[in-house]
Amino acid sequence: MHNFIFGIFPYIAVTVMILGSVARYERDPFSWKSKSSQLLSKRQFVIGSVLFHVGVLIIFVGHAAGLLLPAGVFYAFGITSGAKQVMAVTVGGIAGVMALVGGLILLNRRLNDPRVRANSSFGDNAILILLVAQLVLGLGTIIPTLSHLDGSEMLKFMAWAQGIMFFRAGAAEHIADVSWIFKTHIFLGLLIFLVFPFTRLVHIVSVPVRFLWRPGYQIVRSRKHNHPAE
Repeated sequence: MHNFIFGIFPYIAVTVMILGSVARYERDPFSWKSKSSQLLSKRQFVIGSVLFHVGVLIIFVGHAAGLLLPAGVFYAFGITSGAKQVMAVTVGGIAGVMALVGGLILLNRRLNDPRVRANSSFGDNAILILLVAQLVLGLGTIIPTLSHLDGSEMLKFMAWAQGIMFFRAGAAEHIADVSWIFKTHIFLGLLIFLVFPFTRLVHIVSVPVRFLWRPGYQIVRSRKHNHPAE
């Protein structure tokens, strides 16, 4: 089961995420949106949204760089495995708390605000609960990490992630002996990848970059009501 979850399931999750997203965009493009509830209620929305999105963005960039960049890249800048581990705990911990506080604010708003709750689907609530649970697990991994500030555990996760990315055999073996909370955190992350195409998370890959080179300005005029002459 360990080899399946951490050696095969990552490919299933990523494949479903990519192909499912493409299929959804082609078959039902009008459902490709964030379904923002800001117009329904601005209460708690701004502070919760800012904390959540900024925190998640920092975490995502940190995970991607920390796991997928070769260790030699960090060594070239004088960053040892231990220093990298301390930096991950510090920056990741701060970003994780930001994202968790924002996520709890948004979840409370979605579940307890009558207007927002009435316009929320099961998927909207479920994916937010999954994300909050993932943030809790992520912060929970700091506890066992404090016992390995030499970076030894981080090297295991790097070997696993890069093994999966480059289709190396035996990638799951690198994390066979890590704490259960790390494994649960990884599994839930893969599960979020799996359900990604079927949730509102698809808006993440819809950054409107075309606005950067759009010619001219958009002109908006007020609507005039012309009455026919009598």
